[in-house]
Amino acid sequence: MNSKPLVWSIDARLLRDYVQLTKPKVVALLLLTAWVGMLLAEPTAASLDRMVWGLVGIWLLAAAAAAMNHSLDRGIDAQMRRTRWRPVARGRIGTRQAMTFALCLALLGFALLYWGVNPLTAWLTLASLFGYAVVYTLLLKRATPQNIVIGGLAGAMPPLLGWTSITGQLSAEPWLLVMIVFAWTPPHFWSLAIHRRDDYAGAHIPMLPVTHGIDFTKTAILFYLLILTLICLLPYLIGMSGLIYLVGSLVLNLLFCRHAWLLKFSSRPGQAMRTFRFSIYHLMLLFGLLILDHHWLWQLS
Repeated sequence: MNSKPLVWSIDARLLRDYVQLTKPKVVALLLLTAWVGMLLAEPTAASLDRMVWGLVGIWLLAAAAAAMNHSLDRGIDAQMRRTRWRPVARGRIGTRQAMTFALCLALLGFALLYWGVNPLTAWLTLASLFGYAVVYTLLLKRATPQNIVIGGLAGAMPPLLGWTSITGQLSAEPWLLVMIVFAWTPPHFWSLAIHRRDDYAGAHIPMLPVTHGIDFTKTAILFYLLILTLICLLPYLIGMSGLIYLVGSLVLNLLFCRHAWLLKFSSRPGQAMRTFRFSIYHLMLLFGLLILDHHWLWQLS
């Protein structure tokens, strides 16, 4: 009589494991930036059908890339405290099953984008998957402390993918959004890498805090935040956004710089993780300001 609850428990656990393969929190942030790219692509509300199909297709390919990462990084994940409980690292899902799951998601997502949105978006999204799952995970992550800088381009692509899903063509504006995410990625990830330096060292991953030291990495974070602050001015300077975005982005970047300054020059315990967590809110609010400025306040003027 207790077999059904047991089976249900096992099935629910397996379902959670497969959901975990897709890195839902990370993918959700990527989808936010893609959605912003869609909304900025037109002065009026974008086509609802193209938005939905575009977001679903991008989600499927991003989820596929995440599942491939779980499979390809299983050995590294098993050695690190932050990742040792991942389903493939623990053996709850086999590498073949994880890769099959990833390939099914990728094929479905590509087909949906190719026939339901446009071929340009489909190929660009597939290239982003290749950049993250193969170029970053298999090559750069194990080869150079600049792994997250070079490989970060794949994770910075969703605003461009959102734009092309609506317009079907490339233009300069979405590349500015890509540049913002690209410059944001190193301070975001290096803050976490400082906190988890011993994990990366134990797994023999050449993250910047391991190869060049924590103090050098803190300086690099400040340097990239200066670049990020300057890049964030560009949407206003080219007329892509208004004063609301300009003021809000400056405030957010100053707050981000304050976190990095404390990380560099104070000895507050846990500051690396505070900087990492703030970076997530920073990107969410920054892209939210772009939408608020572009689609609401501009309509009132």
